[in-house]
Amino acid sequence: MKRLNLLCCCVASLLLLGTAEEVEDASEPTKRDRSHLENTLKLNEDKPADDFSGVLQRLRKIYHSSIKPLEQSYRYNELRQHEITDGEITSKPMVLFLGPWSVGKSSMINYLLGLDDTPYQLYTGAEPTTSEFTVIMHGPKLKTIEGIVMAADSARSFSPLEKFGQNFLEKLIGIEVPHKLLERVTFVDTPGIIENRKQQERGYPFNDVCQWFIDRADLIFVVFDPTKLDVGLELEMLFRQLKGRESQIRIILNKADSLATQELMRVYGALFWSLAPLINVTEPPRVYVSSFWPHEYHPDTHKDLFLKEEISLLEDLNQVIENRMENKIAFIRQHAIRVRIHALLVDRYLQTYKDKMTFFSDGELVFRDIVEDPDKFFIFKSILAKTNVSKFDLPNREAYKDFFGINPITGFKLLSQQCSYMGGCYLEKIEKAITRELPDLLGSIGLGKKPNVLSCDVTGCGETPKNRYKKP
Repeated sequence: MKRLNLLCCCVASLLLLGTAEEVEDASEPTKRDRSHLENTLKLNEDKPADDFSGVLQRLRKIYHSSIKPLEQSYRYNELRQHEITDGEITSKPMVLFLGPWSVGKSSMINYLLGLDDTPYQLYTGAEPTTSEFTVIMHGPKLKTIEGIVMAADSARSFSPLEKFGQNFLEKLIGIEVPHKLLERVTFVDTPGIIENRKQQERGYPFNDVCQWFIDRADLIFVVFDPTKLDVGLELEMLFRQLKGRESQIRIILNKADSLATQELMRVYGALFWSLAPLINVTEPPRVYVSSFWPHEYHPDTHKDLFLKEEISLLEDLNQVIENRMENKIAFIRQHAIRVRIHALLVDRYLQTYKDKMTFFSDGELVFRDIVEDPDKFFIFKSILAKTNVSKFDLPNREAYKDFFGINPITGFKLLSQQCSYMGGCYLEKIEKAITRELPDLLGSIGLGKKPNVLSCDVTGCGETPKNRYKKP
C-alpha cells in the first residue's frame, strides 16, 4: 500500500510539473521571423556605404558662399525660424514618430531595430511611458547623451534646440546604439499626445518643438491604435503643423491583429472619418495596417495582409535611405528659393518706401501704410511680374507685419547695393546656385560622377543670370 501511494505521488508530481511547463510555454508568445525585415532594409549586405563626402563638401560650400550671405543680410531666419547648420547638411535621414500615447511608437522602434529583450530597448507600457524626445542614433557602443550635451555639440544637428529653453533640454535625450540600420538613418521618438493635458503643463513649447522636428524629418510616421482614434485640440494642432508635408506622412494603424475582420473594417473607416477634416488634400497619405512588434500575429487574423503592409512600409523607409543625398540637395535648393523670394520682397518693400518718402514725410506712417496694405502698392504683384517666382511660393502677407515690427525697414539695403567687386552680387550668386550649381550637383549623383572632383568646370556654373535689380 505504501509503494502504491508513493507511485501515485510521483505520477501526480510529474503531471503537475508537465502542466506547469505547458503554462510557462504558453505564457511566452512566439517571436516573429525577422528575415523579411533584414532583407528589405538590406541589413545583411556587407558592401560599404556610398561615400558622399565630396558631394556634402560641395553642398556645404554652395550654401555658405551663395545662399547664407543673402539669408543673413535679409534676416530670413527671423521670418521662418529655420537656420541651417553644417550638422543639418551632413546629418542622416530622420524618421519621426508621432501620435497619441501608448499606441506602440516605442515598441515599433524596438521592433525595427531588434532591441526587444536587450539592454538597448526603449521602455514601453500600457500607460504613457515616453515623456522625452528620444533621438536614437548610431554609435560604437550603447551610450546615453543628455539633451544639454546634444545642444552644445555643434557637430550634431541639434544645437538650434537650445532656443526652446533649459526645461526642454531636460526632456531631450539621445541614445547611441551599435546597429547597422542606424548607420544610415536616425529615429526620433516623441512624447505621446494626451488630449486632457494643457500645453503649458509640459513646461516647454511642445508644438514649437514638434514643428522643429517636422521641418527636418525625411519621413513622418503618425501612429494610431484601435482604441485611440479621437481627435482633440493637440492632435488637431499637430496636423495643422504637418500641412504641406503630406508626401512625407505615413499613417499607421497599429495593433491591427487585436481585432476581428469586421471590427478592423469599422476601425479603419473611423480612422479616416476622424482624419478627413485634418488632411484636406486630393491624395491622402498612405495608411498602413499591421502590428509592429516582435510577437506572432494573433491567430485567425489576416496574417498575409499584415505582412505585406509591413513590407510596403519597410520599402518606403528604405527608399528614403537610398535617396538621402537627392533629398538633401533638393531641400537646400528649396530653402534657397524661399530665401531669394524673401530678399526680393524686402527689396520691393524698401524700394516702395524710398519712392514714397518726401522731405516732409513721416517715415513711420509711410511704411505702416505700405505694410498694412501691400496690394495697394503692388508689392507682391510686382515680384510675380518681374521675376520667375510662382504665386504659390509667396509667403503670407501677414507674416511681414510681424517681421518688420521687429526689423525696421531702414536696417536693410537694396539688392542693387549688395554687390562687391571681388565677391559679386548676392542675388546673382543665389540665382546661380538655384538654376545651375545645385541641379548639376544633383545630376552628378545620378550619373555616377565622382563627387570629389566637382568644381565650376564640372557643375557648369556657366552664364551668370541677369540681376534685374542691379542699376546699369
